[in-house]
Amino acid sequence: MSELWDLLDDNRLPLGRTADRAAGLRDGELHVVVHVCLFNDRGQMLIQRRTDTKPDWPGLWDFSVGGSVHAGETSREGALREVREELGLDIELARPSFTFNFQYGFDDFYLLRTDVPLPLAAVPNDEVAEVRWADLDDVVGLLRAGQFINYRESAVRFVFDFLDQRNIFDSRDLR
Repeated sequence: MSELWDLLDDNRLPLGRTADRAAGLRDGELHVVVHVCLFNDRGQMLIQRRTDTKPDWPGLWDFSVGGSVHAGETSREGALREVREELGLDIELARPSFTFNFQYGFDDFYLLRTDVPLPLAAVPNDEVAEVRWADLDDVVGLLRAGQFINYRESAVRFVFDFLDQRNIFDSRDLR
């Protein structure tokens, strides 16, 4: 099954065309990736281990949720879809907490405090082998051991440090 991405320019403006993920991107073509990082009250992040059958980074640990935004979706819609697909959860999201630019596009991060009980009924599935709560030291240890997707350590630390700011969306605010 093909996965289509809306193409954007350096200013995040639509180029008016799509690209098939399998074909890759040409120079000047960018797309949006999303990550949703779920944190509990102890400051631990829910992390997932990708299945061994995933084509990219099989068997490695990752942030709570991640994936590309499909053609026709907004960043938020793509993030909500990925959360449903990977964790089987329906959540509420505000706007992205921050965005990292990378070689092939824009990586929107949504940080959310929530009280998701484990185990999750939808895990394991075709994409996620297991999930668990992890603190910064756990994630950095996995990263240094080559067991976490090869994000820059400074980026991982930034995600955890950002949690301390007051603009993190709390799912309990909806009650």
